[in-house]
Amino acid sequence: MSFDVISIIGLGYIGLPTAAAFAARRKKVVGVDVSQSAVDTINKGEIHIVEPELDMLVHAAVTQGHLRATLIPEPADAFLIAVPTPFCDGNKPDLSYIEAASRSIAPVLKKGDIVVLESTSPVGATEKMSAWLANCRPDLTFPQHAGEQSDIRIAHCPERVLPGHVIRELVQNDRVIGGMTRRCGELARDLYQIFVQGDCILTDARTAEMCKLSENAFRDVNIAYANELSMICDRLDINVWELIRLANRHPRVSILQPGPGVGGHCIAVDPWFIVDSAPDEAKLIRTARGVNDGKSHYVIEQTKRLAARFKAPVIACLGLAFKANIDDLRESPAIDIVNQLADERVADIVVVEPNVAVLPEALRGKVELTSLTSAIEAADIVLLLVDHREFKDINRRRLQSKLLVDTRGIFS
Repeated sequence: MSFDVISIIGLGYIGLPTAAAFAARRKKVVGVDVSQSAVDTINKGEIHIVEPELDMLVHAAVTQGHLRATLIPEPADAFLIAVPTPFCDGNKPDLSYIEAASRSIAPVLKKGDIVVLESTSPVGATEKMSAWLANCRPDLTFPQHAGEQSDIRIAHCPERVLPGHVIRELVQNDRVIGGMTRRCGELARDLYQIFVQGDCILTDARTAEMCKLSENAFRDVNIAYANELSMICDRLDINVWELIRLANRHPRVSILQPGPGVGGHCIAVDPWFIVDSAPDEAKLIRTARGVNDGKSHYVIEQTKRLAARFKAPVIACLGLAFKANIDDLRESPAIDIVNQLADERVADIVVVEPNVAVLPEALRGKVELTSLTSAIEAADIVLLLVDHREFKDINRRRLQSKLLVDTRGIFS
């Protein structure tokens, strides 16, 4: 297929870069989002998220007429769904965004179209998406009933990119493509090969879903080891950062860096999808989630002990994003830490986050967003939560009179 028109449903951290990547290959791309503000921003050739190089790609794509954003889905040859998949109470996967996106595109589907679920999803989500589409369009056939002869092709192709490097990794990384049938997978491979330079490897939809979950659970387990090691080292009066540097000189050891917990929409969420699907078997994965979530509480208790030394302490919290040098606050342990310290009235809290202009809703009215210089001058305690480049450049002499809680090791 030539895929003359490609529709991207969801113009966030994955959908917008993906739309720009197709548009850069001179494909007509229609992006769909529920946010009027996001749609208006993109149609002006601007971006509403922080991602290196994305602003130039979007500006060029919109200016040249290859990319347009809208609130309402339009007919296309290929539809890529890239909407959130959070979890709800009890760490159960919430597929409501995928269902809503599926029902929104159903009226404009036509025979021969392909629908690809990009959203990281629990095993079986692609089949559910196909069932929702089939329920909306009984005049068309879908793979679960018609197999290779279906009118609509369905596949799953999870993203596997690193925030801050999305544009390069979208193009260079291998893609795992799971079709509900062989033909579905082959058409999806043709679609991604428009811009992907890495290998596009075919499998079935369930394996593709589990592949992404397994990758992120692997990372989570390894981070949990580093976080647990940091707490053990605190108890034994050992510098964990030096310890890890020494241990990693072993040719077959590569311990990750500890932190204040785990954030982001993937590593902090995806392992729960596995636990939900196989609760009796996923013992290690569940334990790792508990360790990483518990690390935030450990940091809070560390900070409270230091604050108790002062009559009216001021804490400067450096960083709110879930990782360095981006503006993505999703599932960020830094926000949870700051929020709890504020709720418990441990101290007056000032926050520095160079990548956002306003505080997230959870922190508004509780803490003050200020400059790095002002925060350090006012602080009795400096709580380093994110290793942004701005924080690495701090003159260490400015910290000599401060108590430090360095969860990222940049001052150690």
